[in-house]
Amino acid sequence: MRHRKAGRKLGMDSSARKAMFRNMVTSLMVHGRIKTTKQRAKELRRVADRVITVGKRAPSLTDLDGLSGDELQQAKADRVSAIRRMKLWVNNDTAIDKLMGEYADRFRTRPGGYTRVVKLSRRRAGDNAEMAIIELVEEMGAAE
Repeated sequence: MRHRKAGRKLGMDSSARKAMFRNMVTSLMVHGRIKTTKQRAKELRRVADRVITVGKRAPSLTDLDGLSGDELQQAKADRVSAIRRMKLWVNNDTAIDKLMGEYADRFRTRPGGYTRVVKLSRRRAGDNAEMAIIELVEEMGAAE
């Protein structure tokens, strides 16, 4: 029985699944959208939203400018800690920079739900799997 065990196995062991999600989260952060199967997209959404939340809560470089003394040291330590937590899932420095800069600013006021899964048609070649695009949502006013 799988009571209280969240998440899909996706036909692979845990280390392969973690490696796949690391690569997918990195690609999502670099490109902004990726195409994958519907089940993988739904599971990736959980990981990506957590990573964006860590980047959003970390102090930005502009926040560090106004601080001094112990407050500055604590803010720097919090920023380094956030970067290290993100590096557990994101294995590209440009993606980390985007997370700490562009995406943190974009989602600063958004309480959650940073990704969108758009269903596509089934995959023609191969296994007829349900396909989807997972993408980062735009800010409310920026979409118009």
